[in-house]
Amino acid sequence: MEISAKGRLEVRITPADVGKRVSVRRLGEPGGGPEKFTDTVGVLTSWDGGVLMITRRDGERVRIPQSALVAGKVVPAAPARRRGPAATYPELVRVSSRAWRPVESERLGEWELRAAGGFTRRANSVLPLGDPGLPLDAALAAVRRWYGERGLPAYAQTATGAEGTQEMLCAELERRGWVREVTAELWTGALAPVADRAGGAGVVLSRAADEAWLARYQRKGVSEVALRVLGSGPSVWFASVPGAGEGEPPAAIGRCVVDGRWAGFAAVEVDPGRRRQGLATEVMAALARRALEEGASAAWLQVETDNDSARALYRALGFTPHHAYHHYRAPEEQDPPDQPPTTADRPSPGDTPGAGSQPEGTPETPDPGK
Repeated sequence: MEISAKGRLEVRITPADVGKRVSVRRLGEPGGGPEKFTDTVGVLTSWDGGVLMITRRDGERVRIPQSALVAGKVVPAAPARRRGPAATYPELVRVSSRAWRPVESERLGEWELRAAGGFTRRANSVLPLGDPGLPLDAALAAVRRWYGERGLPAYAQTATGAEGTQEMLCAELERRGWVREVTAELWTGALAPVADRAGGAGVVLSRAADEAWLARYQRKGVSEVALRVLGSGPSVWFASVPGAGEGEPPAAIGRCVVDGRWAGFAAVEVDPGRRRQGLATEVMAALARRALEEGASAAWLQVETDNDSARALYRALGFTPHHAYHHYRAPEEQDPPDQPPTTADRPSPGDTPGAGSQPEGTPETPDPGK
């Protein structure tokens, strides 16, 4: 924390620092004792009416009364990375977007509107990277109209926790009633160590997802639209470990998209009866070797925050978190002014997705459609 020349803790932030990354210490809850302090690091997204709002790396918003502040200072936009490939958020979000393309897209200034018949939120959400060319409220209204014309709920994909991410936009969305439904993380790592971890024996690589691969894929009844999304990307590879018997689904599968120096892993799934046999590592190693042959050197993947088994595997392979990303759903249309909404009319954070959405499952390892 910030310490003055006299050795005292000081608050060295003001409302003028909104939008900057800060570190603050506050007194604990009443009755907790004078020695109870809480430290919070994140982006200061507002300071109104004597209350600070700080958005942490994972997107959680922390409300702190100004009267409880003990110390505070502005800190660097993002901590220095000690290992793994260096990358900015704009670079990674563009790479990950090219690896999971919608079937329809349209520009709204620098924002990208994406639709794929409701197959996964990532292919059916606006990517608000840059300037939409309109005031925020007008841009969000245009987003809602675009998705409404296609019979889809309006989603916005945002990110927190790295240099150049969108904590301020997240705060603005929440102030306008947009509800965060899904949060996951994008992790990065060096590619060569993944290729060296296993022999990859018995892993079959293909340019297309055949019927056997789809039989193991967690999303059943995949449509033509879904196949187009799965096959999209600069250089796409599918991996399979054959099942135990003829006609059996693969014991394990995976997908990799090579894009310049990056290789993106997704849909790594293992037969529940064959888990803890190293098959996920075999699949990733085989895909990593192919990506190295195509000139890639760095890797990324996406994983749910509560998927402990996948997170342990990826840490063992040298991956570390880069940023968190979120999908915000637009609130229901407001009633006319002469018909104020009742409590029952307001959507709650627990509302399930509507028409055109797909349920977000939790496989052993991450689903690319988050």
